[in-house]
Amino acid sequence: MKEKNIQLYEYYLKPGYIFLNSEPSIISTAIGSCVVVSLWDCNRKYGGAANYSHPFIDNKREATARYGNVAVSYLIRTFLKDGTDKKNIKAQIFGGASLLQPTECSEIAKENVRIARSVLGRFKISIISEDVGGDLGRKILYNTFNNEALVYKAKKLRRSDWYPYISVRE
Repeated sequence: MKEKNIQLYEYYLKPGYIFLNSEPSIISTAIGSCVVVSLWDCNRKYGGAANYSHPFIDNKREATARYGNVAVSYLIRTFLKDGTDKKNIKAQIFGGASLLQPTECSEIAKENVRIARSVLGRFKISIISEDVGGDLGRKILYNTFNNEALVYKAKKLRRSDWYPYISVRE
């Protein structure tokens, strides 16, 4: 497949969701204390991402992709079930910002980043890039075909800044 002939599927990744597509895609999202983990199979040029808002849950009945230990593990296992060799998986981590004065939210943000690193480490997945912490929100555009990510940081996020780019009077 030649790069200039590629049609990219666009997907907005909400918190608590995981996205994988065998077709090349642009995943966009806006995050504050949430964390996005992207995975990429460098051999097959195949990628996906998980966006979660809470670090951990151990109650299996309440386990959803809103929790980092669930979302990141599921994303990795999906790659492995699809035939990806673990040594070909590369990870990136984004988010975990403390947007307000030190509060419970800033602790959750730090734990969200920690759990991403922990789960990836447990599976021995290489982290090739991170843009985490700080006090700015982020808009992420992630290309699953070439594993490139654009990160826009902003103090104030306007509703009209984010996909699906709607007109809003401000």
